[in-house]
Formats: sequence, structure tokens, C-alpha cells
Amino acid sequence: MAKKICLHIGGRRFDVDVEDDFAIFLEYQMSKDFNIEGNNDLKLLLQAYVRKNHELFMQEKEVEKIVKKCSNL
Repeated sequence: MAKKICLHIGGRRFDVDVEDDFAIFLEYQMSKDFNIEGNNDLKLLLQAYVRKNHELFMQEKEVEKIVKKCSNL
């Protein structure tokens, strides 16, 4: 079953349909990055995008370290 998550950016409302188990995670993450109850400007959206990509970059680096370590065993 899908759940609708709403976010206002630049005065426009955006609705995203996501599955229930991911919706809980996404709502929590979005509440850390955005004003869920009000409007968000484009600069905030760009900052959140860069921040999440940095997190992904760091996770990939960590996975590479673990894979390298495991392959040397």
C-alpha cells in the first residue's frame, strides 16, 4: 500500500507516493532536511541534495574499504 508524502518547495506542493515501509524512513529523513509543515526554498533543496550525496559517497568509500579488507583474508 502506498503512502503520499507532501513537500512544499518554492511555493509549490509536491506529492510523492512511496511504499509504507520506505515512507516511515523517508518522512524521518525529510523532517531532518526540510520544513515539513511549511515552504522550503530551492537553496535548501540543493543543500539537502548535496548533503545526501556526500553521505552516499562516504558510505561507498566505507563499503570499498570493507570489500578490500574481506578480499585480503
